[in-house]
Amino acid sequence: MNKVGLVHLEEQALAANLLLRLKVLRPLGLWSLRVVVADYLEVNKIRVLGEMKAWAYGGLNGLQLDTMRIHPKAPKGVGHLVWSATMAWALEETPCRKARLLAIRDDERQHSRLVKYFCRRGFITVKEVGASPSDLPLRMVWGGAGALMVAECREVHNKSVQLWQSSDAFKHSYHSSSA
Repeated sequence: MNKVGLVHLEEQALAANLLLRLKVLRPLGLWSLRVVVADYLEVNKIRVLGEMKAWAYGGLNGLQLDTMRIHPKAPKGVGHLVWSATMAWALEETPCRKARLLAIRDDERQHSRLVKYFCRRGFITVKEVGASPSDLPLRMVWGGAGALMVAECREVHNKSVQLWQSSDAFKHSYHSSSA
């Protein structure tokens, strides 16, 4: 079992000349999370390379993943670092052990790519959210229709850490720091 926590991920990011930061708020008893990976352009100027927004409530199934963005020019591995940090935070700071997200169905080709991407992370589809009246609450939460998917936070964390640590950004930082 991979036990790379937030502290280790921050150290690894720093070694790769990346800045890993989390912003956590607690409105109305919920957690609101924003994970950011950036690099330094100048001493006091950064460029956001990747981010994930999520929220959680105090239950085992409480982690709700909302938005993930990766800059087109981000080094390979930034997305894996974002995933790793998000799951490490959930496992370390909340009772959440399962994550859920909606693979939005705006365009069928893009939807298919999203589902494949999330399946490689360990997510499975549990429900197709469509136009039925019973789907209205989920459509209001997620802002659209698509595949509602769930995964074990530990599984996603382990896969993401493994992918991060095999990425060029991680490897390059450790080869250059040991030289």
